Amino acid sequence: MKTKGLIGLFGAAVLGASALLFAVQPMVGKMLLPAFGGTPGVWNACMLFFQAALLAGYAYAHASTSRLGVRGQAALHGLLTVAALAFLPIRLPVEGPSTSDAGAGPGLWLFARLAASAGLPLVLIAATSPLLQRWFSLTADAEGRPARDPFALYAASCAGNLAALAAYPLLIEPLSTLAWQTRAWAVGFGASSALTLACAATAWRSGGPAVERRAPPVAAGDLLRWVALAALPALWLLALTTHLTTDLAPMPLLWTIPLGVYLVTYILAFAGVGGRWTRTLGPTFPWLAAALALVLGAGFVHLAWAPLHLATFFVGALIAHHRLAESRPDARRLTAFYLAIGLGGVLGSLFCAILAPLLFDRMVEYPLALFLACLAFAARPGGERGRSPAREAAIPAVVAGTGGLLTRLDLGESALGAIALVLATGLGVLAVWKAGARPLRFALTIGAVLLAGGLAPDRGGEVVRRGRNFFGALRVLEDAGSRSRRLMHGSTLHGQQSLDPILREEPSTYFTRSGPIGGLLNSGAFGLDRPEAKVAVVGLGTGTLACYARPGQDWTFYEIDPAVARVAEDPSCFTYLADARRRGAEVSVVEGDARLRLAAGAQGGFALIVLDAFSSDAVPVHLLSREALALYRSRLAPGGLLAFNITNRYLDLEPLMARQAADAGLACRVRYDLDAPPDARAIGWQPSIWAVMIEPGTEPPPEPWLASRIRAGSSPWTDDYSDLASYLILGRRRSAPTP
Repeated sequence: MKTKGLIGLFGAAVLGASALLFAVQPMVGKMLLPAFGGTPGVWNACMLFFQAALLAGYAYAHASTSRLGVRGQAALHGLLTVAALAFLPIRLPVEGPSTSDAGAGPGLWLFARLAASAGLPLVLIAATSPLLQRWFSLTADAEGRPARDPFALYAASCAGNLAALAAYPLLIEPLSTLAWQTRAWAVGFGASSALTLACAATAWRSGGPAVERRAPPVAAGDLLRWVALAALPALWLLALTTHLTTDLAPMPLLWTIPLGVYLVTYILAFAGVGGRWTRTLGPTFPWLAAALALVLGAGFVHLAWAPLHLATFFVGALIAHHRLAESRPDARRLTAFYLAIGLGGVLGSLFCAILAPLLFDRMVEYPLALFLACLAFAARPGGERGRSPAREAAIPAVVAGTGGLLTRLDLGESALGAIALVLATGLGVLAVWKAGARPLRFALTIGAVLLAGGLAPDRGGEVVRRGRNFFGALRVLEDAGSRSRRLMHGSTLHGQQSLDPILREEPSTYFTRSGPIGGLLNSGAFGLDRPEAKVAVVGLGTGTLACYARPGQDWTFYEIDPAVARVAEDPSCFTYLADARRRGAEVSVVEGDARLRLAAGAQGGFALIVLDAFSSDAVPVHLLSREALALYRSRLAPGGLLAFNITNRYLDLEPLMARQAADAGLACRVRYDLDAPPDARAIGWQPSIWAVMIEPGTEPPPEPWLASRIRAGSSPWTDDYSDLASYLILGRRRSAPTP
């Protein structure tokens, strides 16, 4: 076969397999969200599983190429492909772990279910790239000339990964259902496997040996270097994803952006242009890292900082992956090289997805990843030699001490504090400026800035409780200025209560008495003032809505995060639930996914079901689907209503609610509460947008509740279909519509 034909055949096979591997990642993540909500932990656990599948695939490729010839490898691969077809189409459990399992770590439960449901097909797809590269290195063209460097196929593999990752939210998700996606993936798996076996046959016919000559052993130092260079970007990737989608923009839609950046760095590094890019961008890394360290140390969390986070990660990952590409061995040790890369990816992902939530009570892994990247930058070839570590640590020690002085003595607003801040900033700039000649000092200075920031008191008040689990990091803050206590998840406020005994039972944030939901509950409409009325609330927070519970009424709160339930039930943190019970209301908390728990419960007859699972900006799609609405209606009493908190910084959910209501045959009204007088703001008022759905013929709530608008051409969401991208708010200022 001619050289162009060989490259075309093997390139197409690599691209197809790689696209399948990365198209399945967001698909599987979406399938798992109903059991876990919108937490980044779902994506991190999926990433860990896929990294483990890569490692298993690379191990299979390494073992088979070491012990079998091309003919034996093709026969084994064919048999395993037939066995893998039994697992297709991919089916995943819709119900999450039990409460006891959740306490031990849902990430491990999720990993086990993924392995049992889709392990073998994904391992075979993961093994395709190293197998094809090894077979390509054994081929020769019609004139007997050997094939070119097979590592170029790795760049093609990453390009296929990136194309599939971009296509999923832009094309695949909006235009197809999950059922269609799983069937299409199964067909694609079969086609990819056939193409892979065709490549094996080509390698065998073109002169591949019956049994390949055993490659010389790889030095332990090389293996460790490969593992480390692969582990650092993988750790940084998941840490950045968690930070980006928890603190900056809590949207599962954005999970794929850091992964796309990660893949671009791999493509550049292995496509032969990594050196040019690294020489151009490498000198900017100290300045980017210093700026990011200051942002993290100061606790700035706004979407405007996202480009800085992504740019720093891009340059740092590019440097690491370029070094990885430069250190690649000859083709005979290719599979060992990829095995080391797979092991590094698993170790980095394991730390973020499983170990970090168990070991730390806050998000430590992101600043740790930045510090390790700076150390790796300092350890580059040609770094300083013979310098005393003690002398190099002098400036970082001053920076850390100055930062500690500022934070611990609360000198930030004083003249002494201003002088100390200028001194610390000047020393930090000096360390960056000298980074070329003194990279160790630079890395230690960045570490000192991050340490000082990590030890600083939390903005917004004194921390009275802190915790972390699979669903994220929670803090209970006490603010002496406003005399209030707040529950924070990342940068998102989940509830607030006044410490003033007179105002203790006064609802605040999104639930004020003058606001949309408060006005409904105080109006007495829809039978909500009856002593026997039953109310269900999806999303507990601090339990603020319990302020509206009347004596004799039955209120049930559903909460997926057990840590939130413990905080809300603890009177030393918040007393909303305890106060409601003291007033004579029946108040209970049910842990687990609300939809699954509502479906399992036999009781119904709710006068009101409140869906408040959207205030954190991570929209649990399965709680808005056609099937979900049908379930809620089956649990409503005659004349009851559904209320949705659709407050969101990044999604315009009003047209979606109108579409869902029309699909269900319900009337929909919406109310914007985006401005309030100063006295309401003083007690913790937060802007909110609410929608209600009522049965046709039922008297709707009066103005300022307005008829909702439907977007032309939109489709209703189902368990099998949703499209978040089309509801993004891009550059528009949120405002209430004109009546």
